[in-house]
This record gives sequence, C-alpha cells and structure tokens, in this order.
Amino acid sequence: MSKILLVEDTQSIILGLEYLFKEEGFELNIATNKKQAIQKIDTEKFDLILLDIMLPDGNGFEIGKYVKKNTNTPIIFLTAKDEEKDVVYGLELGAEDYIMKPFRNRELISRIKNVLKRNQKSTILTCKNIKIDTELGKVYNNDEEVILTKLEYKILLNLFINQNKLVTREEILNDIWDIAGNFVNDNTLTVYIKRIREKIEDKDGQVIQTVRGLGYRIEE
Repeated sequence: MSKILLVEDTQSIILGLEYLFKEEGFELNIATNKKQAIQKIDTEKFDLILLDIMLPDGNGFEIGKYVKKNTNTPIIFLTAKDEEKDVVYGLELGAEDYIMKPFRNRELISRIKNVLKRNQKSTILTCKNIKIDTELGKVYNNDEEVILTKLEYKILLNLFINQNKLVTREEILNDIWDIAGNFVNDNTLTVYIKRIREKIEDKDGQVIQTVRGLGYRIEE
C-alpha cells in the first residue's frame, strides 16, 4: 500500500480525496498547513507528497524545496495556480508533475500511479537472461552467478540502470573514473566491454548493443 501525504487546506478537497484514495488502496495522511507538513515529513516516510501551493502559513514551493533537500520523496503540485511561471518553477524545483485544480479524479489517479511506478525502488534489474542484484552486488546469467571485476560490474550496472537508452562512451568513462584508481582511456573501455560480453552473453543472444561511434545500449 502506497503512503501519500496530502498537503491541502480546503476541506471539500480533503474529503473527496480521502474517499477516492481509500477506493484505490492508498494510505492517505493529511497536513493542512506548512508546519504540519514539515513535522510529518521529518517523522514519517512517504511514497509521494501532493502539495497545494497556497497555504495558511506559507506555500507549497517552500515545502517542495524542503522535501528535495532532505528526502528522495517524489512530489506533485496540486494547485489552482495556473500561471506558466508557477508551473515552470514547480517543475524546476524537481516536482514529478504539476496538476491544476479543478482536476478529474481518474486523471489524477493515473498520474499518481505513473509517478509511483517511476520511483519504485527495486534491488533487482533484469534484461533477457541477465539479472543484477544491486543490494548484493551480484550478477547472474540464467541464475548462475557471473564473477565480474569491480569496474566490469560498474559498467554493466550503468547500462542496466539506463536500459533502453544510449549510454555514451564518455558517460561510462566519467562514471568509472572514481573507482578506477588509474585513468581508463577509450581503448581500455573497449576491452572491458569485450570482457563483460564474454562473461554474460551466450546462446541466448546479445545483451549489450554497440552504437557505432557513440556508445552502448541494453534493450529488453
């Protein structure tokens, strides 16, 4: 059950969302002002925070800044402030979404579920026959552990985290710089990719795709 904090001072909206979220199986917590919201954020863990902007003792932008500075909790602004500068400011603060009042219930639920899905934490990353357990730092090929060096693991993890996206050679080199000890150049990276492929790719097919002249990609 996802735990959501609603920061809202309009009672009719609170009552409507309490019923709607109960139907959807969400656990809803309420804060009607900035002070209550900060207290709850400091003492409880939430999967998502819905923020009104206009509050009796402050505004949602101030809370949004506090959330982004002190937690990893995603936020959605839910507000009547519809000026472009407010929307842009809210998104630049790091909000996942900015929803105008009045809102449609089903659209709101859909957007909330999308944000929750995007921010769902998992310790298991998979693609084809390969599985990475990020908590244990282990890689498996068809459930058999594959032994990788620290650098090989770091490179493969980078590709899996960015699955279905191009990861440039420069991005990989920058990512492994901190743990390499010595400088890893472009030619050395090619060698590392070759070694990783030899360890994880078999008859089940290619896992790492080369985008010539640019970098690498892993696709489902």
